[in-house]
Amino acid sequence: MMLKNDRFLRALQCQPVDKTPVWMMRQAGRYLPEYRETRKRGKNFMTLCQTPELACEVTLQPLARYPLDAAILFSDILTIPDAMGLGLSFTEGEGPRFERPVRNLADIKNLAVPDPNDSLRYVMDAVSLIRQELAGKVPLIGFSGSPWTLATYMVEGGTTKTFSRVKGLMFDQPQAMHTLLDTLAKAVIIYLNAQIAAGAQAVMVFDTWGGILTTRDYLDFSLSYMRRIVEGVKGAPVILFTKDGNEWLEEIASTGCNAVGLDWKLPIGSARARIGDKVALQGNMDPCVLYASPECIRQEVATILKSFGNGEGHIFNLGHGIHPQVNPEHVAVFIDAVHELSGDYHKGK
Repeated sequence: MMLKNDRFLRALQCQPVDKTPVWMMRQAGRYLPEYRETRKRGKNFMTLCQTPELACEVTLQPLARYPLDAAILFSDILTIPDAMGLGLSFTEGEGPRFERPVRNLADIKNLAVPDPNDSLRYVMDAVSLIRQELAGKVPLIGFSGSPWTLATYMVEGGTTKTFSRVKGLMFDQPQAMHTLLDTLAKAVIIYLNAQIAAGAQAVMVFDTWGGILTTRDYLDFSLSYMRRIVEGVKGAPVILFTKDGNEWLEEIASTGCNAVGLDWKLPIGSARARIGDKVALQGNMDPCVLYASPECIRQEVATILKSFGNGEGHIFNLGHGIHPQVNPEHVAVFIDAVHELSGDYHKGK
């Protein structure tokens, strides 16, 4: 089926577009009243993720409101460790928890790479259903957490401010950590390839916690495994996003990925000056701008578009996920501003 809107995929390949494509991390979620209504029907977060019809409904909700240029699968980055049998649960206001965290080499050696068509079948069924329901309107993005980010949750047993357990294991038993990351990299490659086979047209790797590492440890324990994922994923472009990863843009771009996601802390023009046009750039408005007035939102969009400048390879996004308390009307202003103001920077198809 031909895509009615292929701006996002064209921008990923640094090909000409008529306007800068835009989508938002966490665009399906709690800031939308329709999402909150779905949750009120007695469905907890994991039930939404594990029921393909509900995951499809929630994925499509923002596209019914806004002229977004891509849909992203409604799921969670912790599906892989959950399928490894660690006992994932979510508590409102507290985040994810694992009943059986991974704390030593014996725990690590007991982990098996999950079969995406067995314990993760619900994700593949959701991808297939969403593609069918999109009917070629816009492309569908699949995703996974990075091996390092997945490992942080698995070793810590949930969210943390100190990362003491995972860093302690990394420093004290580096080979054990590499064994864990190797297993996770294999699992992510299989998982993303299965999403692509089910219908995902691009995939994104979220390295939420890579930025807590030193350069030496980031390159060794995070980026080397994302490079392996880029090499192992076939049939769709790959976006890599490391939060607080601006120090390593050149190294991230050198992995062979199609696009580098940026947080909001570096002007996008500076990032483009550093890594050129060999990969696309995705980003990078501060999500808190959406709390400001419509005039301020439009001005910030204009500033970022001007910073990137003329030419191709820009996918407009926030520098991290949208906040739950954002006014949906402000999101409409944001998306309309990107489309309205970006045409002058492109020659068109």
